[in-house]
Amino acid sequence: MKKQFILAGALLIAAASFGQKKELKKAQKAFAKKDVAEALIQIDAAEKLMGSADDDLKVDFYASKGEIYLADAGKSNYNRMKEAAEAFMMARELDVDNKNKVNIDNGIDNTRVALVNSAVGDQKTNPELAAEKLYKAFEVKRDTSDLYYAAGNMLNAKNYDKSVEYYEMLLDMGYTGIKKEYTALRIEDNVTVPFASEADRNSEMISGKYTKPSERYTESAKGDMLRSLVLIYSSQGKNDKAIKLMADARAANPNDMSLVRTEADMVYRMGDLKRYNELMQEILSSDPENPELHFNLGVAATSNGETAKAMTYYKDAIRLKPDYSSAQINLASLILGQEKGIVDEMNALGMSKADEKKYDALSVKRQSLYTEALPYLESAYNSRKDNKELVRTLMNIYSQLSMTAKYNDFKAKLDAME
Repeated sequence: MKKQFILAGALLIAAASFGQKKELKKAQKAFAKKDVAEALIQIDAAEKLMGSADDDLKVDFYASKGEIYLADAGKSNYNRMKEAAEAFMMARELDVDNKNKVNIDNGIDNTRVALVNSAVGDQKTNPELAAEKLYKAFEVKRDTSDLYYAAGNMLNAKNYDKSVEYYEMLLDMGYTGIKKEYTALRIEDNVTVPFASEADRNSEMISGKYTKPSERYTESAKGDMLRSLVLIYSSQGKNDKAIKLMADARAANPNDMSLVRTEADMVYRMGDLKRYNELMQEILSSDPENPELHFNLGVAATSNGETAKAMTYYKDAIRLKPDYSSAQINLASLILGQEKGIVDEMNALGMSKADEKKYDALSVKRQSLYTEALPYLESAYNSRKDNKELVRTLMNIYSQLSMTAKYNDFKAKLDAME
């Protein structure tokens, strides 16, 4: 009886295995015929029989499930994409001998591409969902760039806890984001163009449209990650944590100017303008022709009440970038800001001849402020013609300077805006 029982058990196992394979084959045949709907029905039926299957059959099943669910996902069904990702990850885990590695890796690559493309479409309208998709792409492929963009999207979604979690994971993994780029100079417009790979670059070189093949490395993303973490910690009132993070980073990378910029941003938010100016001067010495740096120093000097110094910085920014409208407006604002002191002094004068003479002199000085500010505002207007307050200010200055035609022109512009 015992032998008969064992034999019967073996027959049951064989029958079960045959049934599992049969259901899986049905799903695979339907999928091969591009009948995704039928393949879904059959793969779901096969899954109910997989509990007792051996690992080789399970690998085949999960790889097939991943393919079918991914095909059904299209471009937008995130739940299907997630199920496909989970299936491929399970197949990878069970495929200890790497018998199906090529097929599984292809499925994983395709799933990652689908998740990333779907995330790109969500970034503006739903950054948190985009981050979830990118994190799932990271889980399935372990491409750290997906985790980096997931962290950035969580930051945009104001999910600071998740953003911190992801950034800290990246830092622990030593992620820098530095990539080697293969470039060539496009002869048509003399622009250096990056290519996806060395093979792509070399292929384009044959066309004769490119010259000077070269390689370069992208900038490190470490400063950006630290900057984001510092921003989050500062916004949460965790200044001590932000300061320690920055100190450790600077100690480990003393020559990384992106970290100096990050520290400057941090101390500015904390209101330490003295330290901010020190750091900005350090940055400026490494990049003296950068108009943005001069502009930022102008903003800091203005906040610190150092008007003359701020004006110098703004003028330097404009010298380096003649159409820098923000610097032009800020400089004009500082110039016109001196008007109040003149008006207060005029109002305090009496009726004596000496006071009348002084009043006339102050009037001339006041007019000179308008004359000095006017070119900067007119230049700014060229790139900000829809700025109502700028139009209003120019209209008022033209009125004060008795520039009637200009005044009428800008009054009409302002009326049309209101």
